[in-house]
Amino acid sequence: MEASSSGEGSQRDEEKGMFQYFGWVYHIGVNSVGREYCHLRFLLVRGKCVAMYKRDPHQNPGIKPIRQGVMGATLVVEELGRRKVNNGELYVIQFCSRLDESRKGEIACATIEEAQRWMEAFNHAKQQITYNLFVWCARINLQGNRHKMKRYASGLRKLKKIGQGPETLLRLSSKIFGSSDGFEDNNGDAFEAHQWKCARTMSGIRIFEDVCSHKNGKGVLVKSVGVIDATADSVFEVFLNTERQKRYEWDMLMGDLELVETYDGHYDVIYGTYDPKYLTRWHSKRDFVFSRQWFRAQDGTYTILQFPSIHKKKPPRSGYRRTKINPSTWEIRNLNTPMGSNRPRCLVTHTLEIHSQSWYRWKNNQQCTKFEKSIPYALLCQVAGLKEYIVANPALLQQYATTIHSQISNASMPNPEFVDAEIQDEFYDAISAESLSSDEESEEDKELDQGHKVKLKNVSWAMTTLALKRTTGLSKELDPDASSITIDVSGKFGSLCKGVDENDTNCWTSPSGEGFMIRGKNYLKDNSKVIGGDPLLKLIAVDWLKVDKSIDRIALHHRSLVQSEAGKNLPFVFVLNLQVPAKPNYSLVLYYASDRPVNKDSLLAKFLDGNDMFRDSRFKLIPSIVEGYWMVKRAVGTKACLLGKAVTCKYFKQDNFFEIDVDIGSSSVARSVIGLVLGYVTSLVVDLAILIEAKEEGELPEYLLGTVRLNRLKLESAVPLEA
Repeated sequence: MEASSSGEGSQRDEEKGMFQYFGWVYHIGVNSVGREYCHLRFLLVRGKCVAMYKRDPHQNPGIKPIRQGVMGATLVVEELGRRKVNNGELYVIQFCSRLDESRKGEIACATIEEAQRWMEAFNHAKQQITYNLFVWCARINLQGNRHKMKRYASGLRKLKKIGQGPETLLRLSSKIFGSSDGFEDNNGDAFEAHQWKCARTMSGIRIFEDVCSHKNGKGVLVKSVGVIDATADSVFEVFLNTERQKRYEWDMLMGDLELVETYDGHYDVIYGTYDPKYLTRWHSKRDFVFSRQWFRAQDGTYTILQFPSIHKKKPPRSGYRRTKINPSTWEIRNLNTPMGSNRPRCLVTHTLEIHSQSWYRWKNNQQCTKFEKSIPYALLCQVAGLKEYIVANPALLQQYATTIHSQISNASMPNPEFVDAEIQDEFYDAISAESLSSDEESEEDKELDQGHKVKLKNVSWAMTTLALKRTTGLSKELDPDASSITIDVSGKFGSLCKGVDENDTNCWTSPSGEGFMIRGKNYLKDNSKVIGGDPLLKLIAVDWLKVDKSIDRIALHHRSLVQSEAGKNLPFVFVLNLQVPAKPNYSLVLYYASDRPVNKDSLLAKFLDGNDMFRDSRFKLIPSIVEGYWMVKRAVGTKACLLGKAVTCKYFKQDNFFEIDVDIGSSSVARSVIGLVLGYVTSLVVDLAILIEAKEEGELPEYLLGTVRLNRLKLESAVPLEA
């Protein structure tokens, strides 16, 4: 979405366009009498202003918005997952204030793809607002120039139409949105310990086994991998569907599936039965209950975890033997489209652990064995069934392949009166207002609302961007003219002790960057990544704290290393406060230090002095589970994550230190992942690397700010934080 440009011509072009996007969404909420409503609405975002209409204002000139507000720096956008609304499944997006979470509102989309694109649009609009404000303040005096501001706003006419309403389902090509966030590479950003070897190929899929898993004696880890000619979003929608008729067309193992309950939009409980042909005649009827948990990464990859569960609504059934399903994970990841081809593709991977000894006989023997009549074999074949089903149903792909070419003249533009600075209501306040009373609802509006009760319509949208001019004169990150000092405070501070060797537990160490992949010098040309070197900053202490509620600005606490005499004498301290939601809550505080002050012309200085929007778009964390349960590894992954876009981050700069408070509990997805990790934390060895993402030529190659290895932490060892 971003591009670099230079010269006066590009600056003049920036003044001719304003970031805009619009389309149909569902406005959901609860009115004053406690009744849930879901109305089809046309949402228009222009600059920092948001307006909601009953009808498309381009086709109905002069129509007034029924909701309007402005976006500010405190706006938080979160995708809440699926929710059942009026007998249909919608994907809900919540808008709230970072300062007051009680101030919130919600809209919804028919598909996960729509929801994710709206989220990207709002986040990009916030960044655009910040940039425009900076340029505007640099060029004119804001005081006493209100009429100039109106002329400036009304002159920004760069616009692309993104929808013809609920009856015309157009969709923008995914190529327009590209991979500007830098997650286009297919491999992870940390090295995995698995060694996958292809064992068989069949039905257009490959079967792999992890040769390292043989050593633990608990079974073999296997996976089936196939390429499907569809987007990851469409495959995900098909996979999640429990409708019997559709499931029967690709899943040869599971019989009836029933959605028992849904939690937080990303977690549900399923009841089902197995097909009898994969069971022995003595146990021809088996049922099961399993939990299904899914996440969508910032690169659009879906990870789905399935594991045995119990539920009070589904006790053992008469005539059936309750069994446990094989724990498994699914990963659905988009592949780069070949040059000149508009056909989307994705890679689907199904991983599970098999305890059957017949696996080895089947792998080495080409003849039919008992394994081919077993449940694990049928599970491995699900990828092939899914692939054939989607190929045989091209209608599933048509809605994702239509590109919008319609243009709008300036005469058809809606009146930009809502751009006026008189609007004071924040967007989340505007959409959280009560529903219109019944006498305000027109007959035409009611007809529109009936559409989602019969069949939820797909919503299409697109957005336009303008190039941002950013030039950076980078030199060394730390001041080359300053004399370095010796940093030696390890062992004196921090409630968590530093480990001596790999056998130590409940401790931390600081690994090198050899386990991580970062952007190389030529990344913008060939997407090449290189092995990370030694981190710029030295990890000097770690606090593992138990708190009643999340605490910000922990560096100001009298027990903090920063407030000690040694900490005050350090040239620069970088504090990362990871706030872990649990009962009780925890804080993992990492203290990194430099031996010299930060160079004022460096990328690090640009990050420290930048605004929150810039910081959110640059601060990156790479996780890696070095040792631990394989399902936890799949859940955490090895992909870099822009923390500011995934969870709420607060930044605090003062004197010689800079602190980032990461509220992991601000995202329902992050809460689910951390809940899984905490369940196995005593057996996990976790590596983390932090860095600032390089997006421009002069900022490359990237470098690691710091690393940490957490070795089998014990929850009970956390120290209570004293007042």
